[in-house]
Amino acid sequence: MNKTAPILPGSTIGVLGSGQLGRMLAIAARQMGYRVAIFSPESDTPAGQSADREVVADYNDLAAVEAFAKSVDVVTFEFENIPYATAQAAAKHAIVRPDGAVLHTTQHRLREKVFLGTHNFHIAAFREVHTRAEVLQAFRDLGPGILKTAAFGYDGKGQAKILSETDVDQALAGDETVQRVYEELVVFEREISVIAARGADGSFAHWGVIENRHEDHILDLSISPASVSPTTYRDATEIAERVLTELGVVGVLCVEFFLTRDGAVIINELAPRPHNSGHFTIEACVTSQFEQQLRAVCGLPLGSTRQYQPAAMVQLLGKVWGSVEPRWQNACGMHDVHLHLYGKQPPRPARKMGHLTALGTTKEQAVEKVIAARKSL
Repeated sequence: MNKTAPILPGSTIGVLGSGQLGRMLAIAARQMGYRVAIFSPESDTPAGQSADREVVADYNDLAAVEAFAKSVDVVTFEFENIPYATAQAAAKHAIVRPDGAVLHTTQHRLREKVFLGTHNFHIAAFREVHTRAEVLQAFRDLGPGILKTAAFGYDGKGQAKILSETDVDQALAGDETVQRVYEELVVFEREISVIAARGADGSFAHWGVIENRHEDHILDLSISPASVSPTTYRDATEIAERVLTELGVVGVLCVEFFLTRDGAVIINELAPRPHNSGHFTIEACVTSQFEQQLRAVCGLPLGSTRQYQPAAMVQLLGKVWGSVEPRWQNACGMHDVHLHLYGKQPPRPARKMGHLTALGTTKEQAVEKVIAARKSL
């Protein structure tokens, strides 16, 4: 494996994971002349539908992982809940970017928080907890907070708000064996993110600051550019660059922040791959987050992140379907609105089935347009 030579079009990109992020990465890769192989425990997946080949095997089948890695030129991943051992097995036979160590740190809330705290990033105060007594002590020390499972949590899964001692038993649900993190409750004005990329040569690029609005812990609306002060913009993008540098990332990573009323920027979570809040980059920017991921992991120069127009993105969850197929023609008939469907079946109320992106002369216009487009379905 030559880790310094660029991996050129015509080569095969191996992707661990098979969701919508892998689907959009595969589309970007095929557009640039690469072949794409997907490794997934399931068949006919969103990513597999857009790839040249889909290998169906369990992530813990390390022999299958090694055979997959031998058949591709570089391996990346499209979500962070890939076992670390899987990334290590792939690395025996192919370049893995970002490195499996990045995955190991960011897929586990405690390891992630320890990393961020050790490197003096601003995060909410936290405690590692297992038992009821430890949760109660953390509540008494830190005040109201969020109890989170240390592993396999996303979209609010594995989280419970603790506002009083009476909330503890319900949050634990009788299970004191799971490793958890108790995190001080942050009172914030809004949530923002910075999606950034670091090249194999250490180069850095980002798409500015994005404003995110959630519904039931799931990202609902993203707006770019965010309405933030120049100081907040500078702080958030500089923090993102330092995170990617300290982690040694080669690829795309999203830093999710809380922005407090007094202007403090506090890191909430890291996502070591393209992120839902960056979907707008497909239509709104010179280089999308998916093409940038491809460029980075292949050792190519990073592309321009210049944004053509303000943009807004809304998620399409399964609840949009109701009892009949949505009226896609209505959204497609709106100027500067773009429809993306992920090929998932069946639609379930909280399942991410697709998204809409709208461009506008102002961000307010983009938001109004994309919300109207979703209502029209």
